[in-house]
Amino acid sequence: MRVEQMYTGCLAEAAYYIESNGEAAIIDPLRESAPYIAMAEEDGAKIKYIFETHFHADFVSGHVDLAKKTGAQIVYGPTQMETGFEKITATDGQVFKIGNVKLEVLHTPGHTMESSCYLLRDEEGQQVGIFTGDTLFIGDVGRPDLAQKVSADLTQDKLARHLYHSLRKKIMPLEDHLIVYPNHGRGSACGKNMSKETTDTLGNQKKTNYALRSDMSEDEFVKEVLDGLTPPPAYFPQNVMMNIQGYESLDSIISEGTKGLSPDEFEAVANTMDPVIIDTRDKDEFRKAYIPNSIFIGIDGSFATWVGTLIPDVKQPILLVADDDRIEEVVMRLSRVGYDNSLGYLKGGIQSWIDSGKEIDAVESIDVAQLAKIEDPLIVDVRKTSEYQSEHVKDALNAPLDYINESMKKLVSKEQLYIHCASGYRSMIFISILQSRGYRNLVDIKGGFAALKASEKFEVSDYVCPTTLL
Repeated sequence: MRVEQMYTGCLAEAAYYIESNGEAAIIDPLRESAPYIAMAEEDGAKIKYIFETHFHADFVSGHVDLAKKTGAQIVYGPTQMETGFEKITATDGQVFKIGNVKLEVLHTPGHTMESSCYLLRDEEGQQVGIFTGDTLFIGDVGRPDLAQKVSADLTQDKLARHLYHSLRKKIMPLEDHLIVYPNHGRGSACGKNMSKETTDTLGNQKKTNYALRSDMSEDEFVKEVLDGLTPPPAYFPQNVMMNIQGYESLDSIISEGTKGLSPDEFEAVANTMDPVIIDTRDKDEFRKAYIPNSIFIGIDGSFATWVGTLIPDVKQPILLVADDDRIEEVVMRLSRVGYDNSLGYLKGGIQSWIDSGKEIDAVESIDVAQLAKIEDPLIVDVRKTSEYQSEHVKDALNAPLDYINESMKKLVSKEQLYIHCASGYRSMIFISILQSRGYRNLVDIKGGFAALKASEKFEVSDYVCPTTLL
């Protein structure tokens, strides 16, 4: 038996490959099929099943394409949801054979109503692991407020109570030596307190995971699991519907999105199709020269997550600026979260735009040594509120990037505003969006909070500052 976790850090997502005696199964695959097919071919195995733990919200699963390419059957736990593709709707306790091993369905409603875990038994019938989807994470459990976006009757209180009983009736009675294989790790918006570890023993989770305390009442669980939840990204319900209804083949999405456009063609599409222009290059390259009104979201960061957070509609037309050798990666990562409407990219990159004589824009920047010479600079911290509350530069304003439409209302000053995040990635996104909306008084602080904290010129504190810069 072979069990392989395939972890994608930019989405904090874990898919799984199980192989035994020439048969294989994939659990919660990403959109691209090739890696799973390649693993099966390496083992001389046929992919028999594609198991889904639930209808995912934070990414578009690869179940539809993978089933078409391999003939594998798609399996969900108990659900009444009609789908746009053929599937097996399993019953609680149903067992599936993969070679000489078995997966047993454990229906665990709470994160969503169809959420299910899969208990793995080895060749001797011994329990060895459990694939918990978004029911149980390492250090956390799945947030119980997402399904209410699909059905108004499913309040977060009701879902949290379902989750409480699922954990205590289906998960906690299992043996302590079981390996927990969750669908996500730290960085995912599907939970709030996940560990950076991506597997653990169930016994250790019983000792350390706040949601698995044996003495916790149902009301205490509901209060704790709902405390501190922030609104999910707007694209989540759209991804759920794509996972239910199906979607266009990734191959055709990549073919269209990687179409190279000359500067004139690129400009013509930009003027007629009303796209968002996303520049995915390194932040320091973007800083020096970019196409006016484009926004920076660098591929070498939490790219798909920030696209989903900042562009609410997955059907939004998108034009891309990317390095020629990375454009397919960019389109694929967009498709993982349902953004399938890429219209092409600027062939030859920003240099071709410059060489054609077209207008460019830039981001003004300053290093900490230069900033220290300015008397009472107005500093804006665009990190998350939790990061800011932990520690921040004294008198800095918190204007989180993830709530940029609200944050920009705070920036009413006409003086220069000096913008920072942790290291420079988010501040560049923030500035690029606001400059596209007409703000011309923003200066990026090179090195971000790390550089400010290291300087002796700026005091770091944790007290609460004013909410608006006047």
